[in-house]
Amino acid sequence: MYYGSNTTVFLDGQWLKASEASASLYSQSMHYGSGVFEGIRAYDVDGTPSVFKAEAHYERLLSSAAVMHMPFDYSVDQLTALTYELLERNQLTDAYIRPLIYLGENMGLGPVDQSHLFLCAWEWGRYLGDKSLNVMVSSYERPNPRSVPVAAKVTGHYTNSILATTEAKRKGFDEALLLDENGSVAEGSGANFFFEHDKVLYTPPLGNILPGITRETVMDIARELGYEVVEAYFPPEKVKGTDGAFFTGTAVEVAGIRLLDGNPFRLPWEETIGYQVAKVYQNLVRKPSKTQLVNT
Repeated sequence: MYYGSNTTVFLDGQWLKASEASASLYSQSMHYGSGVFEGIRAYDVDGTPSVFKAEAHYERLLSSAAVMHMPFDYSVDQLTALTYELLERNQLTDAYIRPLIYLGENMGLGPVDQSHLFLCAWEWGRYLGDKSLNVMVSSYERPNPRSVPVAAKVTGHYTNSILATTEAKRKGFDEALLLDENGSVAEGSGANFFFEHDKVLYTPPLGNILPGITRETVMDIARELGYEVVEAYFPPEKVKGTDGAFFTGTAVEVAGIRLLDGNPFRLPWEETIGYQVAKVYQNLVRKPSKTQLVNT
C-alpha cells in the first residue's frame, strides 16, 4: 500500500529504494517513541504537484524537533526542495508525504546526539473517507500538557490516538472524540474538531490540542465567508444536538460528523458551514503554491 518495488525514499542524504532503507533496532525513537513527524499533502495542479503549506508544516516539524531536544540541521527550504524531488522521483502529483525525524542508538533516557531524516510519499485518499461520521466520546483523554508537549507532533503521543481509535472501531463507531483532563472537548484521534450552532463555529483553543495547520486554514476560510469563529472550552454535552460538526486535518481534510454518541446533528451536512468551508478548502489546495512555482 505504502510502497512498491520502484518506490524511492530519502534517508539521511541518500535516495534509496524503499525496500533497501533500514533503521537501527536500537534507536531511542523505536523503543521510547521520541521521534517527530509531519503529514503533508500534495495536490495535482495542471499535471504537476503543489505541496499545500509546505513551509508551515516544516516549520512545525523543526519546532517539534527543538521541543524534543532532537539535533537537526535541515532548513525549511531544504526540506521543501527535497519534498518536490521525492514527488518527482516517484512520479506522484496527488500524494501524502511523511517526513520523520528519529533518533540514533541509545537505550538510555537521556539526550541523543544523532538524529535521522526519512521522507516518503504515497497515494492516499481521505483518511476518514467521504461519508459523514458516526463518532463516540472516547474513554481516553488527551495527554496532559503538563506531562508532555502536546503542541509538538511526537510519534509517542499517537499511542493515545491508537487506543482511542481502536476503542471506537470495536464499538461500531467510525472515530473517537477525546476530552482533555478537565472534561472539555479537545480533538479527534488525529484531527481537530469544530461544531456549529446558530451560524457560529466553535473550536477548542490551543493548549490541549495540536495546533493544526488545516484547523488554522479552516478558521481563515470561515471568517472570509463571514462567519464568526469562537475558540472556547466546552463539554461534549454542549455539542450534542447542535447544527453540525466536523473534523479537520491534512489526512482527513474536512470530514463531516453525522452522530455524536448516537445523537444526530440538526442540519444535513450539505446545509452546514462545514460543508461550505470544505468546498472552498478543496479549491484552495488545488491552486498553485509559491513552492510549486519555485520548484517547477
